[in-house]
Amino acid sequence: MLTSHCLCTRLRRASRAVSHRYDEALADLGLNVAQYSLLRHIERLDRPSITGLAEATGLDRSTLGRNLKVLEGADLVTLGEGADLRHRLVALSETGRQRLAQALPRWRTAQARVAERLGEDHDTLMRLLATLERLD
Repeated sequence: MLTSHCLCTRLRRASRAVSHRYDEALADLGLNVAQYSLLRHIERLDRPSITGLAEATGLDRSTLGRNLKVLEGADLVTLGEGADLRHRLVALSETGRQRLAQALPRWRTAQARVAERLGEDHDTLMRLLATLERLD
């Protein structure tokens, strides 16, 4: 792999490497880390609208819509009508709740392994990432 001084390139490489660890932990459940994260957001927001979920996840509506179709096809979420026809609500299905419960210990193990690998730099990295998330 070529060394790069580009911050964006290095962040993307690091993101792929970390995501791979989480994906491995979740693979036998048929989930990847992006799907797990989306399910957790839906759980925490408790039947969010698609717009609210897009804002919470930082995804645009079209990307979110594609991801939700995959989760709906796997019977992990349901899409229903909201207060009016313009707003659709997203909810975890019973299968989605069960899969999320199965995934949580695997996610925690992956999280602990990555944090352990970072050692005392973990807290510093979390602060730097919070700063980068607010670059707008």
